[in-house]
Amino acid sequence: MHGGASTGWLLMALCAVSGAYCLLRTRTGTPQERRTARSEALMGFGMAAMAVPAAVLSPPGWAWAVYAVLFGAAALRALRPALRGGHHLHHLVGSLAMVYMAVAMAPAMTGNGGGGHAGHGATAGAGGIPVLTGALLVYYAFYVLGSAGRLLPGAAVVPAGSAGAGGRGPGGFGGGTDGRPELTTACRLTMGIGMFAMLLTL
Repeated sequence: MHGGASTGWLLMALCAVSGAYCLLRTRTGTPQERRTARSEALMGFGMAAMAVPAAVLSPPGWAWAVYAVLFGAAALRALRPALRGGHHLHHLVGSLAMVYMAVAMAPAMTGNGGGGHAGHGATAGAGGIPVLTGALLVYYAFYVLGSAGRLLPGAAVVPAGSAGAGGRGPGGFGGGTDGRPELTTACRLTMGIGMFAMLLTL
């Protein structure tokens, strides 16, 4: 990341752990909760891969097309459920944000043949549309604050599965959670912070 290799390693570790926890959640819960967990695992591992410091691994130019196609497909998959609201809307925004970062940080866009991106020592202002980047930063700032508020002592506890499709359960901006809502919320909070940090490097 732009802040240094240690920041990149930390972000990679946090996102990888979050992705692994989400992967574990795919083994339990309702079909909808398992689908949500799979989407979040993909996001966590994708962010972890983007955060690997360039000194360790500099991806080839075609990797950006792979990122864009992978998360573009994830966005299309989340589009229909997102129309009903709930946490799927957040998945749609997250997938589109990943596509945006992949396109913005691709060597063809930045003129950087070394393939730098949000996790690979990208220079400030290397790519991206300032207005769109700013809008995503505002979205993730509010998402992080909302998720963090649910982890504070005394926050209202909503039983798992009690939130409706458009409700706001303990796991974030809508959507149900598994039997450990505080861990699910912490996982989503971590990935929200990671996305905010990556967007700052554009």
